[in-house]
Amino acid sequence: MKPLRPLAYRRDDSGLHRALMQAAQHYLAANGDHRFADGGMLVKVALLLTLCGLCYGLSLQQQNGWAFFACYFGFIFIGMFLTVNVVHDASHNAFFRRPWANRWLNALVSVPLGLDPDCWRVRHVLFHHAHNNIEHYDPDIDANGVLRQTPFQRWRPFMRAQRYYWPLVAALTFPYYIWLFDWLDRAGRTRVAARMAQQGVRGWCGFLAGKAAHLLLVLAIPCWLLPPAIGIGQILLVYLLSQMLSSLLFVMLIIGTHWAKANFYQAPAQGAMPHGWYHHVFATTFDWLTRPRWLGYWLGGANLHLTHHLFPHWSHRHYPALSRIIGEVAPRFGIDYRLLELEELLRLQQRFLSAMGRKPH
Repeated sequence: MKPLRPLAYRRDDSGLHRALMQAAQHYLAANGDHRFADGGMLVKVALLLTLCGLCYGLSLQQQNGWAFFACYFGFIFIGMFLTVNVVHDASHNAFFRRPWANRWLNALVSVPLGLDPDCWRVRHVLFHHAHNNIEHYDPDIDANGVLRQTPFQRWRPFMRAQRYYWPLVAALTFPYYIWLFDWLDRAGRTRVAARMAQQGVRGWCGFLAGKAAHLLLVLAIPCWLLPPAIGIGQILLVYLLSQMLSSLLFVMLIIGTHWAKANFYQAPAQGAMPHGWYHHVFATTFDWLTRPRWLGYWLGGANLHLTHHLFPHWSHRHYPALSRIIGEVAPRFGIDYRLLELEELLRLQQRFLSAMGRKPH
Protein backbone atom coordinates (compact mmCIF):
# COMPACT_ATOMS: atom_id res chain seq x y z
CA MET A 1 0.00 0.00 0.00
CA LYS A 2 1.28 3.45 -0.95
CA PRO A 3 2.53 5.30 2.16
CA LEU A 4 0.69 8.45 3.19
CA ARG A 5 2.32 11.83 2.93
CA PRO A 6 3.56 13.06 6.35
CA LEU A 7 1.36 15.70 7.95
CA ALA A 8 2.42 18.57 10.19
CA TYR A 9 0.48 20.85 12.53
CA ARG A 10 0.98 24.55 13.00
CA ARG A 11 2.84 25.55 16.13
CA ASP A 12 0.32 28.11 17.29
CA ASP A 13 -0.56 26.41 20.58
CA SER A 14 2.85 26.15 22.25
CA GLY A 15 1.62 28.35 25.11
CA LEU A 16 -1.27 25.99 25.78
CA HIS A 17 1.13 23.03 25.67
CA ARG A 18 3.47 24.60 28.22
CA ALA A 19 0.64 25.58 30.54
CA LEU A 20 -0.88 22.08 30.51
CA MET A 21 2.44 20.32 31.01
CA GLN A 22 3.49 22.65 33.84
CA ALA A 23 0.17 22.20 35.63
CA ALA A 24 0.36 18.42 35.21
CA GLN A 25 3.93 18.23 36.52
CA HIS A 26 2.96 20.45 39.47
CA TYR A 27 0.13 18.02 40.25
CA LEU A 28 2.56 15.08 40.27
CA ALA A 29 5.09 16.94 42.42
CA ALA A 30 2.45 18.04 44.91
CA ASN A 31 1.32 14.44 45.35
CA GLY A 32 4.78 12.84 45.20
CA ASP A 33 3.51 10.69 42.36
CA HIS A 34 4.46 9.47 38.88
CA ARG A 35 2.51 9.08 35.64
CA PHE A 36 2.57 5.25 35.50
CA ALA A 37 0.37 2.61 37.13
CA ASP A 38 0.52 2.21 40.90
CA GLY A 39 -0.25 -0.61 43.31
CA GLY A 40 -3.97 0.06 43.05
CA MET A 41 -3.82 -0.46 39.29
CA LEU A 42 -2.00 -3.77 39.75
CA VAL A 43 -4.70 -4.87 42.17
CA LYS A 44 -7.38 -3.89 39.66
CA VAL A 45 -5.70 -5.92 36.90
CA ALA A 46 -5.31 -8.91 39.23
CA LEU A 47 -9.00 -8.64 40.17
CA LEU A 48 -10.10 -8.47 36.53
CA LEU A 49 -7.90 -11.44 35.62
CA THR A 50 -9.33 -13.40 38.54
CA LEU A 51 -12.93 -12.59 37.57
CA CYS A 52 -12.16 -13.42 33.95
CA GLY A 53 -10.72 -16.79 34.95
CA LEU A 54 -13.61 -17.47 37.33
CA CYS A 55 -16.24 -16.84 34.63
CA TYR A 56 -14.27 -19.01 32.22
CA GLY A 57 -13.99 -21.84 34.72
CA LEU A 58 -17.70 -21.66 35.51
CA SER A 59 -18.60 -21.70 31.83
CA LEU A 60 -16.78 -25.02 31.41
CA GLN A 61 -18.94 -26.60 34.13
CA GLN A 62 -22.35 -25.68 32.72
CA GLN A 63 -24.85 -28.18 31.35
CA ASN A 64 -27.52 -25.61 30.42
CA GLY A 65 -27.22 -23.39 27.34
CA TRP A 66 -28.38 -20.16 29.01
CA ALA A 67 -26.15 -20.70 32.03
CA PHE A 68 -23.23 -21.32 29.67
CA PHE A 69 -24.01 -18.12 27.77
CA ALA A 70 -24.13 -16.06 30.99
CA CYS A 71 -20.78 -17.36 32.27
CA TYR A 72 -19.04 -17.31 28.88
CA PHE A 73 -20.26 -13.80 28.10
CA GLY A 74 -18.91 -12.70 31.49
CA PHE A 75 -15.53 -14.16 30.50
CA ILE A 76 -15.38 -12.29 27.16
CA PHE A 77 -16.92 -9.12 28.62
CA ILE A 78 -14.29 -8.94 31.37
CA GLY A 79 -11.68 -9.67 28.68
CA MET A 80 -12.89 -6.50 26.96
CA PHE A 81 -12.50 -4.61 30.25
CA LEU A 82 -8.92 -5.90 30.47
CA THR A 83 -8.32 -4.49 26.99
CA VAL A 84 -9.77 -1.11 27.95
CA ASN A 85 -7.96 -0.92 31.28
CA VAL A 86 -4.62 -2.48 30.37
CA VAL A 87 -3.96 -2.65 26.63
CA HIS A 88 -5.00 0.97 26.16
CA ASP A 89 -2.46 2.18 28.74
CA ALA A 90 0.28 -0.34 28.00
CA SER A 91 0.18 0.40 24.26
CA HIS A 92 1.16 3.98 25.15
CA ASN A 93 3.85 2.67 27.56
CA ALA A 94 1.82 4.23 30.37
CA PHE A 95 1.41 1.15 32.56
CA PHE A 96 4.97 0.09 33.37
CA ARG A 97 8.10 2.19 32.96
CA ARG A 98 9.79 -0.44 30.78
CA PRO A 99 8.47 -0.82 27.20
CA TRP A 100 9.23 -4.56 27.19
CA ALA A 101 7.09 -5.04 30.32
CA ASN A 102 4.19 -3.27 28.62
CA ARG A 103 4.56 -5.52 25.56
CA TRP A 104 4.47 -8.70 27.64
CA LEU A 105 1.52 -7.48 29.68
CA ASN A 106 -0.36 -6.71 26.45
CA ALA A 107 0.40 -10.17 25.07
CA LEU A 108 -1.05 -11.79 28.19
CA VAL A 109 -4.25 -9.78 28.67
CA SER A 110 -5.10 -9.74 24.93
CA VAL A 111 -5.64 -13.51 24.78
CA PRO A 112 -9.28 -13.63 26.02
CA LEU A 113 -10.53 -11.03 23.53
CA GLY A 114 -8.23 -12.06 20.68
CA LEU A 115 -7.04 -8.71 19.31
CA ASP A 116 -3.40 -8.66 18.27
CA PRO A 117 -1.80 -6.05 20.56
CA ASP A 118 0.88 -4.97 18.08
CA CYS A 119 -1.61 -4.39 15.26
CA TRP A 120 -3.87 -2.46 17.61
CA ARG A 121 -0.97 -0.41 18.97
CA VAL A 122 0.02 0.79 15.50
CA ARG A 123 -3.55 1.59 14.48
CA HIS A 124 -4.38 3.38 17.69
CA VAL A 125 -1.15 4.98 18.89
CA LEU A 126 0.71 5.77 15.67
CA PHE A 127 -2.18 6.52 13.29
CA HIS A 128 -5.31 7.44 15.21
CA HIS A 129 -3.67 9.60 17.88
CA ALA A 130 -1.58 11.53 15.39
CA HIS A 131 -4.39 12.01 12.85
CA ASN A 132 -7.77 11.57 14.52
CA ASN A 133 -10.68 12.52 12.24
CA ILE A 134 -8.41 13.15 9.22
CA GLU A 135 -9.65 11.34 6.10
CA HIS A 136 -7.40 8.45 4.94
CA TYR A 137 -5.04 8.97 7.91
CA ASP A 138 -7.22 7.84 10.82
CA PRO A 139 -8.02 4.10 10.46
CA ASP A 140 -10.98 4.43 12.85
CA ILE A 141 -12.90 6.39 10.21
CA ASP A 142 -11.78 4.53 7.10
CA ALA A 143 -14.55 4.15 4.51
CA ASN A 144 -16.16 0.73 4.78
CA GLY A 145 -19.05 1.03 2.30
CA VAL A 146 -21.62 0.52 5.07
CA LEU A 147 -21.29 3.46 7.44
CA ARG A 148 -20.63 7.02 6.21
CA GLN A 149 -18.44 8.58 8.90
CA THR A 150 -17.19 11.75 7.21
CA PRO A 151 -18.62 14.22 4.69
CA PHE A 152 -15.84 13.20 2.28
CA GLN A 153 -16.98 9.60 1.91
CA ARG A 154 -19.29 8.19 -0.74
CA TRP A 155 -22.99 8.30 0.09
CA ARG A 156 -25.35 5.41 -0.69
CA PRO A 157 -29.17 5.54 -0.39
CA PHE A 158 -29.36 2.88 2.35
CA MET A 159 -27.18 5.09 4.56
CA ARG A 160 -30.28 7.16 5.34
CA ALA A 161 -30.95 4.44 7.92
CA GLN A 162 -27.43 4.28 9.35
CA ARG A 163 -28.43 5.88 12.63
CA TYR A 164 -30.62 2.81 13.19
CA TYR A 165 -28.28 0.06 12.00
CA TRP A 166 -24.97 1.50 13.24
CA PRO A 167 -25.07 -0.62 16.45
CA LEU A 168 -24.78 -3.73 14.26
CA VAL A 169 -21.69 -2.27 12.55
CA ALA A 170 -20.24 -1.41 15.96
CA ALA A 171 -20.98 -4.93 17.22
CA LEU A 172 -19.13 -6.49 14.26
CA THR A 173 -16.00 -4.36 14.78
CA PHE A 174 -14.20 -6.79 17.11
CA PRO A 175 -14.92 -9.89 14.98
CA TYR A 176 -13.71 -8.05 11.87
CA TYR A 177 -10.56 -6.78 13.58
CA ILE A 178 -9.74 -10.14 15.15
CA TRP A 179 -10.41 -12.35 12.13
CA LEU A 180 -9.77 -10.04 9.15
CA PHE A 181 -7.97 -6.75 9.78
CA ASP A 182 -5.32 -8.22 12.11
CA TRP A 183 -4.44 -10.78 9.41
CA LEU A 184 -4.38 -8.16 6.65
CA ASP A 185 -2.13 -5.97 8.79
CA ARG A 186 0.31 -8.77 9.52
CA ALA A 187 0.31 -9.89 5.86
CA GLY A 188 1.42 -6.42 4.77
CA ARG A 189 -1.83 -5.54 2.99
CA THR A 190 -2.35 -2.32 4.97
CA ARG A 191 -0.28 0.69 5.99
CA VAL A 192 -0.05 -0.76 9.51
CA ALA A 193 2.48 -3.50 8.69
CA ALA A 194 5.51 -1.28 8.17
CA ARG A 195 5.19 0.27 11.64
CA MET A 196 4.90 -2.94 13.67
CA ALA A 197 7.47 -3.59 16.36
CA GLN A 198 8.14 -7.17 15.20
CA GLN A 199 8.71 -7.92 11.52
CA GLY A 200 9.32 -11.01 9.39
CA VAL A 201 9.35 -14.52 10.84
CA ARG A 202 9.61 -13.25 14.41
CA GLY A 203 6.57 -11.05 13.93
CA TRP A 204 4.55 -13.87 12.39
CA CYS A 205 5.52 -16.28 15.18
CA GLY A 206 4.33 -13.88 17.87
CA PHE A 207 1.15 -13.13 15.93
CA LEU A 208 0.28 -16.79 15.32
CA ALA A 209 1.09 -17.71 18.92
CA GLY A 210 -1.37 -15.09 20.17
CA LYS A 211 -4.14 -16.22 17.81
CA ALA A 212 -3.51 -19.89 18.65
CA ALA A 213 -3.67 -19.17 22.39
CA HIS A 214 -6.96 -17.33 21.86
CA LEU A 215 -8.46 -20.17 19.80
CA LEU A 216 -7.31 -22.77 22.31
CA LEU A 217 -8.81 -20.85 25.23
CA VAL A 218 -12.11 -19.66 23.77
CA LEU A 219 -13.07 -22.51 21.41
CA ALA A 220 -10.86 -25.64 21.52
CA ILE A 221 -11.13 -26.30 25.25
CA PRO A 222 -14.91 -25.63 25.45
CA CYS A 223 -15.52 -27.76 22.33
CA TRP A 224 -13.54 -30.58 23.93
CA LEU A 225 -15.11 -30.48 27.39
CA LEU A 226 -18.73 -29.37 26.95
CA PRO A 227 -20.39 -31.60 24.30
CA PRO A 228 -22.83 -33.25 24.22
CA ALA A 229 -24.54 -31.08 26.87
CA ILE A 230 -23.52 -27.92 25.00
CA GLY A 231 -23.16 -28.42 21.26
CA ILE A 232 -20.26 -27.11 19.19
CA GLY A 233 -22.69 -24.95 17.21
CA GLN A 234 -23.93 -23.38 20.44
CA ILE A 235 -20.38 -22.69 21.58
CA LEU A 236 -19.54 -20.95 18.29
CA LEU A 237 -22.73 -18.87 18.44
CA VAL A 238 -22.14 -17.83 22.05
CA TYR A 239 -18.53 -16.91 21.20
CA LEU A 240 -19.68 -14.66 18.34
CA LEU A 241 -22.49 -13.04 20.33
CA SER A 242 -20.18 -12.38 23.28
CA GLN A 243 -17.64 -10.66 21.05
CA MET A 244 -20.35 -8.61 19.35
CA LEU A 245 -21.91 -7.37 22.59
CA SER A 246 -18.50 -6.43 23.98
CA SER A 247 -17.61 -4.71 20.71
CA LEU A 248 -20.79 -2.65 20.75
CA LEU A 249 -20.01 -1.19 24.16
CA PHE A 250 -16.35 -0.52 23.34
CA VAL A 251 -17.06 1.23 20.03
CA MET A 252 -19.88 3.30 21.49
CA LEU A 253 -17.58 4.56 24.27
CA ILE A 254 -14.48 5.26 22.15
CA ILE A 255 -15.49 6.15 18.58
CA GLY A 256 -18.59 8.04 19.67
CA THR A 257 -16.51 10.70 21.41
CA HIS A 258 -15.05 11.69 18.01
CA TRP A 259 -18.37 11.51 16.18
CA ALA A 260 -20.07 13.84 18.66
CA LYS A 261 -18.15 16.97 17.61
CA ALA A 262 -18.61 16.12 13.91
CA ASN A 263 -15.44 17.92 12.79
CA PHE A 264 -13.54 16.06 10.09
CA TYR A 265 -10.65 17.12 7.88
CA GLN A 266 -8.96 16.26 4.64
CA ALA A 267 -5.20 16.31 4.42
CA PRO A 268 -4.12 19.64 2.88
CA ALA A 269 -2.15 19.57 -0.35
CA GLN A 270 0.87 21.16 1.32
CA GLY A 271 0.92 18.58 4.10
CA ALA A 272 0.39 21.12 6.90
CA MET A 273 -2.83 21.37 8.90
CA PRO A 274 -4.34 24.87 9.32
CA HIS A 275 -4.18 24.68 13.12
CA GLY A 276 -2.09 23.31 15.97
CA TRP A 277 -2.31 19.78 17.33
CA TYR A 278 -3.91 20.81 20.63
CA HIS A 279 -6.59 22.81 18.84
CA HIS A 280 -7.17 19.77 16.62
CA VAL A 281 -7.81 17.52 19.63
CA PHE A 282 -10.24 20.01 21.17
CA ALA A 283 -12.03 20.30 17.82
CA THR A 284 -12.51 16.55 17.38
CA THR A 285 -12.87 14.96 20.84
CA PHE A 286 -15.13 15.12 23.90
CA ASP A 287 -14.92 14.08 27.53
CA TRP A 288 -18.09 12.81 29.19
CA LEU A 289 -19.20 12.02 32.72
CA THR A 290 -20.07 8.62 34.12
CA ARG A 291 -22.85 8.18 36.66
CA PRO A 292 -21.71 7.20 39.24
CA ARG A 293 -18.31 8.85 38.88
CA TRP A 294 -16.34 5.78 40.03
CA LEU A 295 -17.58 3.86 36.97
CA GLY A 296 -15.07 5.80 34.84
CA TYR A 297 -12.23 4.13 36.75
CA TRP A 298 -13.47 0.68 35.73
CA LEU A 299 -13.97 1.86 32.15
CA GLY A 300 -10.25 2.60 32.03
CA GLY A 301 -10.92 6.33 31.74
CA ALA A 302 -12.50 5.76 28.31
CA ASN A 303 -15.09 8.45 29.08
CA LEU A 304 -12.33 11.06 29.47
CA HIS A 305 -11.18 10.54 25.92
CA LEU A 306 -10.07 14.11 25.20
CA THR A 307 -7.96 13.95 28.35
CA HIS A 308 -6.48 10.69 27.06
CA HIS A 309 -5.56 12.30 23.73
CA LEU A 310 -3.83 15.21 25.48
CA PHE A 311 -2.04 12.95 28.00
CA PRO A 312 -1.72 9.58 26.20
CA HIS A 313 1.41 8.54 28.11
CA TRP A 314 -0.23 8.87 31.52
CA SER A 315 -1.99 6.07 33.40
CA HIS A 316 -5.75 6.51 33.28
CA ARG A 317 -5.80 6.67 37.09
CA HIS A 318 -4.75 10.32 36.66
CA TYR A 319 -7.46 11.27 34.16
CA PRO A 320 -9.96 12.83 36.62
CA ALA A 321 -7.25 15.15 37.99
CA LEU A 322 -5.95 15.92 34.49
CA SER A 323 -9.50 16.69 33.34
CA ARG A 324 -9.80 19.28 36.10
CA ILE A 325 -6.45 20.76 35.02
CA ILE A 326 -7.68 21.01 31.42
CA GLY A 327 -10.86 22.70 32.63
CA GLU A 328 -8.78 25.32 34.44
CA VAL A 329 -6.14 25.91 31.74
CA ALA A 330 -8.07 25.73 28.46
CA PRO A 331 -10.33 28.79 29.05
CA ARG A 332 -7.24 30.96 29.52
CA PHE A 333 -6.45 30.26 25.86
CA GLY A 334 -9.97 30.84 24.58
CA ILE A 335 -10.89 27.15 24.40
CA ASP A 336 -14.25 25.94 25.69
CA TYR A 337 -13.88 22.70 27.61
CA ARG A 338 -16.90 20.94 29.07
CA LEU A 339 -17.85 17.49 30.22
CA LEU A 340 -20.90 16.01 28.52
CA GLU A 341 -23.51 13.86 30.17
CA LEU A 342 -23.83 10.41 28.59
CA GLU A 343 -27.33 11.21 27.33
CA GLU A 344 -26.02 14.29 25.50
CA LEU A 345 -23.13 12.32 24.00
CA LEU A 346 -25.52 9.70 22.62
CA ARG A 347 -27.83 12.42 21.28
CA LEU A 348 -24.93 14.11 19.47
CA GLN A 349 -23.86 10.74 18.03
CA GLN A 350 -27.34 10.21 16.64
CA ARG A 351 -27.43 13.73 15.19
CA PHE A 352 -24.08 13.14 13.50
CA LEU A 353 -25.11 9.77 12.03
CA SER A 354 -28.36 11.29 10.76
CA ALA A 355 -26.48 14.16 9.11
CA MET A 356 -24.00 11.81 7.44
CA GLY A 357 -26.89 9.60 6.28
CA ARG A 358 -28.63 12.40 4.38
CA LYS A 359 -27.91 12.72 0.68
CA PRO A 360 -25.26 15.42 0.26
CA HIS A 361 -26.06 18.41 -1.94
